[in-house]
Amino acid sequence: MSLNKILWFVFFSIFTSCFGQEKKSTIKEHIPGKSNPTIVRNFKAVAVAPDFDTMLVSQYIRSIFQDSKGNMWFGTLGEGVVRYNLKTLTYFSNSDGFINNTVYAINEDKNGNLWFGTDKGVYKYDPTASSNAFRNYNQKDGLNHLDISRKSILVDKSGTIWVGTHGGVYRYDPAADSKGEPSFSLFQQLPPIDVTGIQEDKSGNIWIASTENGVFRYDPLSTGKNMTIFTDKEDLGNNYAGGMAEDSKGNMWFTMKNGICKFDGKTFIEFTSKDGLGGTEFWGIYIEESGIIWVTARGSTTRFDPSIPLPNSKAFTVFTPADGLNCCVQSMYQDKSGNMWWGAGSGLYRFDGNRFYQVKQNGPW
Repeated sequence: MSLNKILWFVFFSIFTSCFGQEKKSTIKEHIPGKSNPTIVRNFKAVAVAPDFDTMLVSQYIRSIFQDSKGNMWFGTLGEGVVRYNLKTLTYFSNSDGFINNTVYAINEDKNGNLWFGTDKGVYKYDPTASSNAFRNYNQKDGLNHLDISRKSILVDKSGTIWVGTHGGVYRYDPAADSKGEPSFSLFQQLPPIDVTGIQEDKSGNIWIASTENGVFRYDPLSTGKNMTIFTDKEDLGNNYAGGMAEDSKGNMWFTMKNGICKFDGKTFIEFTSKDGLGGTEFWGIYIEESGIIWVTARGSTTRFDPSIPLPNSKAFTVFTPADGLNCCVQSMYQDKSGNMWWGAGSGLYRFDGNRFYQVKQNGPW
């Protein structure tokens, strides 16, 4: 047996002994720096202000999602939805049955179908279908408000699909759909609010953020009062890039008028520019698996380490456009390999640990 084979056998034995109890992952790891995927597009690239750069993945990235197979999906303004699978960058459009240009929300159900929230209702994508893979749900299906809000498609632990619109929250009934009946119905326990996000916490509560009515918490297991409204802070949960997040300890975090706040189940604790947050108008919040909190605002993006006791300037790192990221962040997402992605007003971005870099069609991915 050659030396190379012996070394490989030793390495493989150690590796499998350490990780042998883990299930084999089907996720494709993203390799930083990999470039030049094949572009699959059946329409002309849209040159949109301010960059007018047709080599961008798209000018405005409204939503980002990774499916169970490891594919990355990017919802755009003007160019539909885009799928990246290491080898190809595919733009789905009218010829594919996706009759829409703007995608605000993306999620995946337990059957592997992708759901897209658009300004023309909801689309379901069946990746196993040989034809007619996209299906649109609109008024005829009970979805009376077609303009779906950002980050407002939730698939909860039971598999129920929730959809937030600018006129209330709807739930999907697959049994009705299979009978050809209207499959979306308005969730009657909420008023017709303008939804800005839906999320399920570790305890199974459903949180709904709104523009002017605060944040609602719905407990589906409660036999008593199962809806609680929080209006403790001005503009609580109102956002452009995601106004709610839950940390590993079960605390809920929200955007608000002058910064962000943490809710521990009893009280709200504020964090503002006085503590070290950058920017003025706060747009979004996202929490990494590591616990690091990212906060986007007009003029900057802040990396906040809540494990550092305050006051301490080291807890906050403020990034401005000089650090590579356009100020108009519209979406944030961490993939299964731990990479952070940003969708902004000038395309798609990644972070290398020190500064942001732009990801164009030819990379670097």
